[in-house]
Amino acid sequence: MAGRIRDEDVSYVRDHTAIDDVVGEYVQLKNAGGGQKKGLCPFHDEKSPSFNVTPSKGYFHCFGCGVGGDVIAFVMKVDHQSFSETVERLADRLGYQLRYDTSGASPEAMGPKKSRLYAANAAAAEFYQSQLLLPAAAHGRDFLTKRGFDKAAAELFGVGYAPDEWDGLYKYLRSKAFTDEELSVAGLTKDGTKGPIDRFRNRLIWPIKDITGEYVGFGARKLATDEVDQGPKYLNTSETPIYKKSRILYGLEKAKKDISQKRQVVVVEGYTDVMAAHLAGVTTAVATCGTAFGDDHIGIIRRLLMDDDSFRGEVIFTFDGDAAGQKAALKAFGDDQKFVTQTFVAVEPTGMDPCELRIASGDSAVRDLIARRVPLFEFAMKSEIAKYDVTTAEGRVSALNEVAPLVSKIKDASLRPEYTKSIAGWLGMDVEVVAAAIKKSAYNSRSAPAAQSNAAAPAPQSEVNLRDPILLLEREVLKVKLQAPELVKNWSEIEGNAFSYWAYHALRTHIDSHPDIDTAQLIESAQAEDVRSLITQLIVEPVRLDGEISTKYTTGLVARLREVALTRSIVDLKSTLQRLNPTENVEEYNQAFASLIALEAQKTIQKEISAGEL
Repeated sequence: MAGRIRDEDVSYVRDHTAIDDVVGEYVQLKNAGGGQKKGLCPFHDEKSPSFNVTPSKGYFHCFGCGVGGDVIAFVMKVDHQSFSETVERLADRLGYQLRYDTSGASPEAMGPKKSRLYAANAAAAEFYQSQLLLPAAAHGRDFLTKRGFDKAAAELFGVGYAPDEWDGLYKYLRSKAFTDEELSVAGLTKDGTKGPIDRFRNRLIWPIKDITGEYVGFGARKLATDEVDQGPKYLNTSETPIYKKSRILYGLEKAKKDISQKRQVVVVEGYTDVMAAHLAGVTTAVATCGTAFGDDHIGIIRRLLMDDDSFRGEVIFTFDGDAAGQKAALKAFGDDQKFVTQTFVAVEPTGMDPCELRIASGDSAVRDLIARRVPLFEFAMKSEIAKYDVTTAEGRVSALNEVAPLVSKIKDASLRPEYTKSIAGWLGMDVEVVAAAIKKSAYNSRSAPAAQSNAAAPAPQSEVNLRDPILLLEREVLKVKLQAPELVKNWSEIEGNAFSYWAYHALRTHIDSHPDIDTAQLIESAQAEDVRSLITQLIVEPVRLDGEISTKYTTGLVARLREVALTRSIVDLKSTLQRLNPTENVEEYNQAFASLIALEAQKTIQKEISAGEL
């Protein structure tokens, strides 16, 4: 389809898409009163929720980083999509057929649409799942059976099979009208000596979905021996426009509802572990996709948990009991400081992962493993202590020096004394000696740059004193103008000096320059980021009024603003009159005096309107 999407279709998609439903797929929202919903911002790291959504108006705004807009702007930013890609995706969600102007450049000139990449992956998932049922996939089904997964389990997770062919998937997708470019960009094919060939061959396939449930890639486990297939045991889709492994958690689309409700997430290490955990009743399990657990994953989890100072959940990591598992736990210890909620570790003493444990001991053993979780702090410290021979004085001192920095890094200061006592018991040392070592470690750590922890904080916005009654009045007038423009009948009469704060004045100028456009167009047409941010901020901010906005309320509010502006002008004019000599500047003085009389009269009128209407 060539050309740009028609404006009326863009408006339809924007107006008929529930913004809280879309945002709720990425961020856990809770009611904040006044028709508002709040959550942790997906665009910057924060400990307390400042991300507001106003469903009735269709806008969001973060009062922490200043980002805001409508549902289209949200999806564009959170999924890194273009405007047309976002509208097309939201239209698909509504089941609405978009129309395009035939004039203009074709979107395909910019490369395949993301909607086509999603569709190609969905078609590939269907192909792989059908292949698992064929005789040629018997060894794949046998692999699943040995790991405790029957046909129903495979269907639940969409597990499939890539046939032992060079171009089985390629031919199938070409028959579905997908182009070579689309298949290559989607990461489904690669270049062979004689043309495109399948990326995955003779492998079990796990489809990977994003948080909204769209197919974005695949994880593939080889079935042949190393002599036949010299590739890695697990092979994932390469990075594509829709698959960014650092921002994807396998199983999240299934787990997100229970994560939000149970305030718990269990991080396991692989696809089969996720399957085993869910089938055993641990429905909050997720896994990374061929990459280490990182900051983007933490951000996703925090937003789903509503991980802030007032609501605390649990993040539970499962690790193998070997050296690699202990190393992963220490890495997680560093990540723990990025959560508000407490983190735990669940390790099976025999070293079995959830999949192996389920095979050996059944579903209840997996649930028990999670129930026996221990605080990550404790696990990390004991892992470090275990490296030393604590039966010797030298071993005890070395172990203390190793764990003291860990205690000093615990963000919850109330826990540090308790762990000080625990370490003293584990090492057989006096509490005072341990406390002194921890205090020394904390002192040394403070010599590092204190600003390091705030490196990712957003740039501060221009501050405005929201306790100033005049600025509150100016802000309220702008809010009603944006939220109920049809009720502000006397906007054009407002004096030019009515808005004293520079940002409010800039917004008023922008509104006056575009009198005939809607709110969405007002945001899009704003050149300055400060103005765009202020618009979305004022759209989602509740009006300081109990009940519905009325013409009576807005008329009185504007009258009060005009009264203040006129008072400001009267003060300036009186100052001018004091500087004029009535005998030397007769005409100028008389003009100024006449203006003063007119201003005083107008002020009286506005004061009466304000008193009668508010």
